Amino acid sequence: MRLLLIRHGQTPCNVSGELDTAVPGAPLTSLGRAQARAVPAALGHERISGVHASQLVRTQLTAAPLAEARGLAVQVRAGLEEIPAGELEMRGDPDARRAYISCLLAWVHGDLGQPMPGGPDGHEFLGRYEAALQQIVQDHDPADTAAVFSHGAAIRVWTALRAGIDAAEAAELEIMNTGAAVLEHCAGGGWELAAWHRDPLGGAALEDPAAEDVTGESAEDVLEETAGSGAEGATS
Repeated sequence: MRLLLIRHGQTPCNVSGELDTAVPGAPLTSLGRAQARAVPAALGHERISGVHASQLVRTQLTAAPLAEARGLAVQVRAGLEEIPAGELEMRGDPDARRAYISCLLAWVHGDLGQPMPGGPDGHEFLGRYEAALQQIVQDHDPADTAAVFSHGAAIRVWTALRAGIDAAEAAELEIMNTGAAVLEHCAGGGWELAAWHRDPLGGAALEDPAAEDVTGESAEDVLEETAGSGAEGATS
């Protein structure tokens, strides 16, 4: 089976740099809506048999044009949500951004027991995200392709850990709004990364280079931007 893990379209918090991870979350900006409308044509070559989205509004709005184009319903799946920011929720200051990204980097380096400040640790995140994806796999035939609309940090961390991406390489990964990871389900039950689309599926012209996009920018870029902030829990 193939999974197209697609990040949602742009929201106001992606522009301002606020850590918006809780349900229901912010809606899409005008650019985010344009990014969503571009997805069906960009995936015209894919034989998609299911469209799935997290419980947050932004993923469902992004999934809607593709579902409509394919005559499918958007299936909302608990567990596909963004990695919770905990005590950092709705903060956009350098300390908060650095602490959030530092925790994700710790997980990618194997320290799954490190908790997000006031939030889950890596084991908790992986458990619920994998349970949601496993349910999607069970609901499809092995030859199917499913489009799964999720979130930047969640897609990057899960793909790095489950598709065997080197930690240093994972720290450099970027995924812009409506960027995507394409994964193949292996016979032994694991996953192989077939393609990584950094840019919006509709093309780089739909990117917003001025946005303070914490969960889409590379971890290394965020750490560099917030250097000297003094946030506790920072890691290299």
